[in-house]
Amino acid sequence: MKNLAGIALATALAIGAAASAHAQEFTKGVINKIDAKTNKVTIKHEELKNLDMPAMTMVFRVEDPAIRAKLKEGSAIEFIAERVNGKLTVTQIK
Repeated sequence: MKNLAGIALATALAIGAAASAHAQEFTKGVINKIDAKTNKVTIKHEELKNLDMPAMTMVFRVEDPAIRAKLKEGSAIEFIAERVNGKLTVTQIK
């Protein structure tokens, strides 16, 4: 019985560690350009820690129409970008 409790505790800790490893931080940026035809946005951003990229200006895909609707050129944003099917994609915005 003690062994089963130890296994359950170890499993819970491992799941918690995995969840925090996947937790992502929002990155600050400014929208320079929006290309509605190609669903792409150019963002001047701070370091993207989850993608191991320094601060720079780059193009991202925006596949979610709800996110696209919130974007305006010149506006400051906080966002999460991930690799989706090999493409850098904005997946969350606030």
